[in-house]
Amino acid sequence: MDHGVADLERDRSRLGRSSTAERVADILRERISEGFFEPGQRLSEEAISEALGVSRNTLREAFRLLGHERLLDHRLNRGVFVRILSAEDVADLYRVRRVIEGAAVRRSPTPQALGLIKEAVADAERAAARDDWRAVGTANIRFHQALVTLNQSPRLDEAMRQLLAELRLVFHVMKNPRDFHEPFVERNRRLLELLESGRADEAAAFLDGYLDHAERLLVHAYEPNA
Repeated sequence: MDHGVADLERDRSRLGRSSTAERVADILRERISEGFFEPGQRLSEEAISEALGVSRNTLREAFRLLGHERLLDHRLNRGVFVRILSAEDVADLYRVRRVIEGAAVRRSPTPQALGLIKEAVADAERAAARDDWRAVGTANIRFHQALVTLNQSPRLDEAMRQLLAELRLVFHVMKNPRDFHEPFVERNRRLLELLESGRADEAAAFLDGYLDHAERLLVHAYEPNA
């Protein structure tokens, strides 16, 4: 079975008999965010519909929805592929992140949001300790999703889920995941400390530098012979 598809069998229980395309798209987006599918990978209708126990029509509609979110590419007479992002895409993703996350860290954190942020930080630290850098990447995605909940906007939460799924596709360009992710494990802990102590201005300035550095690393990875 194709890379990443076998894991979808565990998700079948999350779907009912009359599963909607939106629910299937949610699962596929989540799996992309967790790094199970790689850029350029062809997605087999037969394998995925069988793994999830859904009709091909439902799956095609889910593919269409994810295409609108810029996660999948439909290639004429070739099938559906996980999208390959460019350096220009990276720059645009970070423009949006600065707006959404920058606004979030300037707000007073709720106990619920802080709990989600703490959990993501702890998960990343545990994953780093066992040298599981894909899991560190997933925890980092959850950390930034949790940050955005500080905005208390379901629409921004949804936008961030889509943006972070795109970002996860960018992570695949890094040849050494440890070198990329390791410094940000400590930085996530530091940002959490600033939020907990109510130092919003410092948190915002720290986040600006954090995002600038991450963007430079990712854009550099797209350069020839990087």
